[in-house]
Amino acid sequence: MRDLDVQARVHTRLSWDYSTSTGRLRTLTDRARAGQWDAERDIDWSVPVPFGAPLPDGSGLARASFEASPMAGRGRAMWDAFRWELQAWLVSQFLHGEQAALAVAARLVESLPTVEAKLCAATQVTDEARHVEVFARYLRENVPEPYPVNADLRSLLEDVLRDSRWDVTALGMQIMVEALAMAAFRLAGSTFHDPLIRRITALVARDEARHVSLGVVSLEEVYRELSARELAEREELVLEAAALMRRRFLLGDLWERLAVDRSAGLAYAATDPAMVMYRQTVFARVVSSLVHIGLMSPHVRQGLADLDLLRYGTVPRRLSRRPPGRSG
Repeated sequence: MRDLDVQARVHTRLSWDYSTSTGRLRTLTDRARAGQWDAERDIDWSVPVPFGAPLPDGSGLARASFEASPMAGRGRAMWDAFRWELQAWLVSQFLHGEQAALAVAARLVESLPTVEAKLCAATQVTDEARHVEVFARYLRENVPEPYPVNADLRSLLEDVLRDSRWDVTALGMQIMVEALAMAAFRLAGSTFHDPLIRRITALVARDEARHVSLGVVSLEEVYRELSARELAEREELVLEAAALMRRRFLLGDLWERLAVDRSAGLAYAATDPAMVMYRQTVFARVVSSLVHIGLMSPHVRQGLADLDLLRYGTVPRRLSRRPPGRSG
């Protein structure tokens, strides 16, 4: 797997104002310090992971999904193989995303405008390093063949890391990638098949909630001051990222490994009700964050709807208007 090597000009900002507050950044920093967990002490690595073993039938919706899939003709064993491979693929992509999040968090420490924000971002650096450690160990010890970074995720990470504007980097990682991952972690209880990874994702989700909140707190005031042109540019970045993430969840990597016709697999993943519901569910956290930072404009709403990523009632009407911004 070829390394991702991105050349970027990074803006460094130091502030000589060391005053503190009791605001949201301070609350997030305090929560991060209190919530630190240890990858050895808080996870029982002796829990067995029977990768590839037969699984329970699952819900009626899940079984119906399989029966309508291009895998159905290959029988029940294929259903179990698909579910284990989906878990392996998801955890592999979590690992790749967390390494990128580690790099972004370190960059935000350098670029964020206030000392208070830098201190909060520094706690995220520690969190992300721990996430890389635990996901890498889980895959190394329990998954016979982890997946390389998905091409669409790689493209998005490259865009996020290449941009010199700290707010764009934070938007791409904290709001788009991390909010999506946090939602997937919280669904792990119903989508993953062994208690070890469910324990890991529960711990990681707790951290990711703070990271998404840091992105929201850092960006909402900044975006109130941007011009209409600057806001429109960031809206396009959101829609480009959403399109890449949707395409990633069409699972092209799995179809190739499972020897399923790729075009048939992509068509199934794009239209199957269970898979559409999953994408809409994980994107709901992204939508909520976009609302709070003022980027859920009618244009973004329509773009996400066109991608079939909006669940009915996801966007509260009273919060869906973007901040006024400056003209120009």
